[in-house]
Amino acid sequence: MKIEQLLQKQFGYSQFRLGQKEIIQDILTGHNVLAVLPTGTGKSLCYQLPAYLLNRPVLIVSPLISLMEDQVQQLKASGEKRVIALNSFLQQEEKQRALKNLAFYRFIYASPEILQNAVVVEALKQAKVGLFVVDEAHCISQWGHDFRLDYLQLGDIWKELGSPLCLALTGTATREVVEDIKRYLSLPAVNEHIYSMNRSNIAMKVDFVASIEEKKEKLLMYVSELQGPGIIYCSSRSWTEALTQLLKENGIQRVQYYHGGMEPNERMLVQQQFLENQLDIICCTSAFGMGVNKSNVRFVIHFHTPTQLEAYVQEIGRSGRDQRNSIAILLYAEGDDDFAHSLLEIELPSSDTILYCLSYLRSHDQAIPLKQVESHFLYTVGVQETHWRFIRYYLYRENVVENEHVEPWKIPESLHETIVTAVNKRLRNKHDKYRAMKGFIETKECRRHVLLGYFDETGKSELENCCDCCGLDLENYKKTNGEQEQWTFQGWELELARLLRQGEI
Repeated sequence: MKIEQLLQKQFGYSQFRLGQKEIIQDILTGHNVLAVLPTGTGKSLCYQLPAYLLNRPVLIVSPLISLMEDQVQQLKASGEKRVIALNSFLQQEEKQRALKNLAFYRFIYASPEILQNAVVVEALKQAKVGLFVVDEAHCISQWGHDFRLDYLQLGDIWKELGSPLCLALTGTATREVVEDIKRYLSLPAVNEHIYSMNRSNIAMKVDFVASIEEKKEKLLMYVSELQGPGIIYCSSRSWTEALTQLLKENGIQRVQYYHGGMEPNERMLVQQQFLENQLDIICCTSAFGMGVNKSNVRFVIHFHTPTQLEAYVQEIGRSGRDQRNSIAILLYAEGDDDFAHSLLEIELPSSDTILYCLSYLRSHDQAIPLKQVESHFLYTVGVQETHWRFIRYYLYRENVVENEHVEPWKIPESLHETIVTAVNKRLRNKHDKYRAMKGFIETKECRRHVLLGYFDETGKSELENCCDCCGLDLENYKKTNGEQEQWTFQGWELELARLLRQGEI
């Protein structure tokens, strides 16, 4: 069967999108592939379609459990039964049953953490994986915007599985990141498919505001006037809930919040309501968006400034997937800088946290089960999971962990200094990225030109509705008269007067 026929029969599409066909053809002719495709152009099809022709399991390494579960649900909804996700959601019995029968599955999703388990790797070896997919492959690079230490082990795991065909996929990558991906995966030969980051149908605008109250006022104005659906990104869980409440108090009811602190079933419900047009607005952290296949998002508003351009590109790329005009608006206040810098600092473990964890481990004279250690740090002491992962990586690197047990006597005296040095290097890199983000915000030139230049592209302005620096007509993105809400925000003073009048009546 020709791949065009399979595309129509299995996925219901009449033609491929940018880059998909070329990537799939390379895989089917036995080439390893590294692909950089802009957010919203259908990266998952690049491994899903070959899975029906390779007749061997496809292993997809995914960084987020929510992303993994969403993709599994989408495949099941399309009628695919031979799909499973190996992650912490699986009960022990389910996990053991799945590992015995991995060869049965067409799609096997796995977190990078679970692949550190020798039993899981052995089961995958027995299943004879035909395609090894590294999704969000920028996570493997120390220069990537979402660097994950567990990704650094993937090259060794790929070899242990017999070096099957490999597909590394990402939506954003500088040349530096591309070279890192190839180096850490240790691919002997790889065909590169790198496409422009530019999404010409997304206009970009930065609004400079003087205070948080002005930000709220602008947000209410935009949400009431712009065509929806829309996504509002915030930098903390509390802000997603606060803004949802603000919008509801001001007459906008089809809105809900989404963040990583919610129960998995709650997140799934909100995501499905948004996908099925039961909600118009999502107020969320960066936890929302990866793998969410909603084509008609018309606007993305950043209530807080992203800490790097890679994240900004990923998040605005969730709008306009139907190729229609959409707009990305960033609300910037001077206070955002302090907020961003504090976020960068708490993403990585402090020297004191590292010292405490190592001292606690050294206080034992026998091997400790890794699960017991993790439970103590995460639930008894309250060490952040991302901080513990960072420390755990160096324990693995120094061979302190053996057979899922920590062997304290193997911890070198220099390990604290080693980890602190690595943390400081990461922090410098993150602060450099925020400076690039500020350069984009403060530029007087074409924003598209600046953004694409960051990704080593020669960017140019669109002919119309490119960005606020080139010229932008907001009327093109507003609701028509038929779409207007009965209520339109008119400023805090008028709204207060309206509410007082209602109270009198």
